[in-house]
Amino acid sequence: MQISGNTMLITGGGSGIGLGLAREFQKLGNTVLIAGRSPAKLKEAELLGFKTYSVDMTKPTSREALAKSVLADYPGLNGVIHNAGIMKNENMLKGPTPEIRDETLATNLIGPMHLTELFLKHFLGKKNAFIMTVTSGLAFSPLAMTPTYSATKAAIHSYTQSLRYQLKDTGIQVLELVPPYVQTGLMGERQAKDPNAMPLEAFITEVMQILKNDTQVKEILVERVLPQRHSGDGGPEKHEQFFNQLNDRMLAARKAEW
Repeated sequence: MQISGNTMLITGGGSGIGLGLAREFQKLGNTVLIAGRSPAKLKEAELLGFKTYSVDMTKPTSREALAKSVLADYPGLNGVIHNAGIMKNENMLKGPTPEIRDETLATNLIGPMHLTELFLKHFLGKKNAFIMTVTSGLAFSPLAMTPTYSATKAAIHSYTQSLRYQLKDTGIQVLELVPPYVQTGLMGERQAKDPNAMPLEAFITEVMQILKNDTQVKEILVERVLPQRHSGDGGPEKHEQFFNQLNDRMLAARKAEW
């Protein structure tokens, strides 16, 4: 993707990875629009000079209103970063959690798929358009404590591959950002301060360097996520070993909340 001169929308851009990317793209001369559902976070983003939009990614009507407003205000829009997401524990032995399942599916999977559909015709009329999905290392080796979250990220990875293939002869570039475990508020203050997670600033810096160095990159992979991204390369036995080690370690670390 071109690194400057874009008009882009970042969902879930009021904090964490979304806001980190927004600030860096803004420095490079891009017009960055931020969408989210937290009034407080949107207000903070506005104070940083961003145009913001309120959206509830779980609701089709809200996604439609967002797309309509953004295209009316910024007809030059040529990119979207699907960053909005939620991640919650689900202990199946304690009983079903349909509210977590449905909210996670709507936010992490249906939301970006629907928003892509709403922007696609517009992007087809642009020369340098892009669609970036944000998945996770957990798309390739899941965290058993968050089964729906991990499943949505695996599904978005698959969707991104299919979308990229279908759009390969158009002017739309399809990218996938694959974060490792990063210090954000995705699962609360514990994650934001966890020394075992990659510092957010270091992650954003490495991501932007990758984008600057390779304008044709398809998967944006920082060094820290490579073992997880390629955990299946050694065959089923090695993948299962990696999966078990990951989950044993995380379960021990988060036993108090489980």
